[in-house]
Amino acid sequence: MSLDSTMDRVLARRTEVENILNDAASLSVDEMANFARELSELRPVCEQIELVQRLTGELSDAAVMVDEAGDDPDMLEMARLEMQELQAQIPDEQQKLQLLLLPKDRDDARNAILEVRAGTGGDEAALFASDLFGMYQRFSAKYGWKFEVMEVSETGIGGYKEATATITGSDVFARLKFESGVHRVQRVPETETGGRIHTSAATVAVLPEAEDVDVEVIESDLRIDVFRASGPGGQSVNTTDSAVRITHMPTGIVVSQQDEKSQHKNRAKAMKILRARLYDAERARVQAERAADRKGQVGSGDRSERIRTYNFPQGRVTDHRINLTLYKLDRVIAGEALDEVIDALISEDQARRLAEGT
Repeated sequence: MSLDSTMDRVLARRTEVENILNDAASLSVDEMANFARELSELRPVCEQIELVQRLTGELSDAAVMVDEAGDDPDMLEMARLEMQELQAQIPDEQQKLQLLLLPKDRDDARNAILEVRAGTGGDEAALFASDLFGMYQRFSAKYGWKFEVMEVSETGIGGYKEATATITGSDVFARLKFESGVHRVQRVPETETGGRIHTSAATVAVLPEAEDVDVEVIESDLRIDVFRASGPGGQSVNTTDSAVRITHMPTGIVVSQQDEKSQHKNRAKAMKILRARLYDAERARVQAERAADRKGQVGSGDRSERIRTYNFPQGRVTDHRINLTLYKLDRVIAGEALDEVIDALISEDQARRLAEGT
């Protein structure tokens, strides 16, 4: 489909949705909300379409002026300058439009569940997992997102075996979805007396938060165990059986929650994480089918793939998917410069999709 026909189709759809909303008496509350959301998504695209159309029209008018200038050198010069400016501006505006016309990931606007787990490297890996969890917490604060810690399994020296949080806000998944994968750290541990650099790893998973309607969970597919919660090193933190472990038997996914003193609250949290994992598994299956030959692409979500290295002695962060290196490690870990990596990943993904026409 040509760009012109696509623009006409989008403008026609805006008019159609506006007419539907003007006759809202026949709509249910949910239908009205869905059409209002669609209209808010169409507006910036239509504004860009109208800008491109206006500039294209002005270019045609300037070309006519050049033809009609005759022996008037001032008019000819003015028309030629206007043509040059428009010819330079239009391609940029068309590219912005093409980006807006790219199919949206339907999960981009969702909240996310963040899971960080220590990988190879013992205590140092757990400390690095804690650093990453803190990085995302500070990054969330920068955007005004709500960062709710759901569960943390500590090592006793400030490290995390694993930690889970819910991040709520605007376009959370869109910003964080490329963070899934293996993050590697190279640094001298505090316990290392010889000054040797150790390499450790932690795994990050960013899951789109699932609604009840997204995933059907059949009660008979679940095995629910309750037990007494315990703290680091087996220390008892509760005197009742409030901790909950849910096993989804068809997939083998296991979720445990023990941070709350209420069994009901722990079960609700565990179900929230279970739904997100089931939804993410289905999302990954669909993506794999669509892109079986793009194994190393940005945003593959493959959590076994090493995506980034944080080298403390050199103060650098390298994202291996796009060969980007920043000598701003402290600012990245602080959540301040993580945007530079994320923006580059999003731009790379957009460029690939534009090249492939998807």
